[in-house]
Amino acid sequence: MFKELDPLLHSELRLAVMSILLGVESADFVYLREQTEATAGNLSVQLDKLAKAGYIVIEKSFRGKMPRTVCRITDAGRDAFTAYVEALRSYIG
Repeated sequence: MFKELDPLLHSELRLAVMSILLGVESADFVYLREQTEATAGNLSVQLDKLAKAGYIVIEKSFRGKMPRTVCRITDAGRDAFTAYVEALRSYIG
């Protein structure tokens, strides 16, 4: 039968963020916003949801006087993404 899809990853923006983070060591907020074409507010909310689930780690710092937010995928996030892809495969045979 069909496997259950992780509702947290089933969101288009959260799935896009996770896909980007799988391919890089880390990505800053500006890069993620540019790649996903999301608004800053929406991206911030979605990153917070991923962080609360333990799928990503968010590190905030300053570069000079400018704030910098960097995101990295966690092992739990990699595992969740892999499980999500496997669940999708059950739908397409």
